[in-house]
Amino acid sequence: MQQGQMAYDRAITVFSPDGRLFQVEYAREAVKKGSTALGIKFKDGVVLLSDKKIRSRLVEQNSMEKIQIVDDQVAAVTSGLVADARILIDFSRVAAQQEKVTYGKLVNIENLVKRVADQMQQYTQYGGVRPYGVSMIFAGIDQIGPRLFDCDPAGTINEYKAAAIGSGRDQVLAFLEKEYKDDMKEKDAVVLGVKALKAALEEEGGLKGVEIATAVGANKFYVYSKEETAKLIA
Repeated sequence: MQQGQMAYDRAITVFSPDGRLFQVEYAREAVKKGSTALGIKFKDGVVLLSDKKIRSRLVEQNSMEKIQIVDDQVAAVTSGLVADARILIDFSRVAAQQEKVTYGKLVNIENLVKRVADQMQQYTQYGGVRPYGVSMIFAGIDQIGPRLFDCDPAGTINEYKAAAIGSGRDQVLAFLEKEYKDDMKEKDAVVLGVKALKAALEEEGGLKGVEIATAVGANKFYVYSKEETAKLIA
């Protein structure tokens, strides 16, 4: 780090002369060290996939859940600091229930994502706190249709046809830019997602643990079993 930057990287409320918030940038670096995850929108629904970084063979794989069900037709996948992700998932579940109590159902997933993004953004402008070191991809189906959003530590949100976060983000996006097609069916989208993960993790020894979940039409999110996932990878 250059000596002139040191005065600006210790407080979240201080901009550097070139307009940067270093603590937010450091939070994004934490995300880049996390597991690779992606979401893909297809004709009638959405699919989420995530690689599990198993750091020890003594760890129970079932205890590591990267894809979290927020509501019947909304799920999220995270990358970055696991503890931060847990807090934001809990926050999003409460927000989803509040939306259902107010309107009778989750009318617009974007409203839910914006509430989570607002929570993340607040932690970029007050002293004595730090930004959340996590990025999230929200996927689901509402009255508009299949939706896919990503949210980063700054609280920025965007809607995508396909999105990726984590250590292999660039490789996954490069693969999807070439191979993604509109109006794909569920199976095609899942296979495409697995191939994208393989392409990103080839240098790290390939896929060792993958989670897959899909939502189609009016159905709830379905999390693939170990057997189904292994068959797809093979």
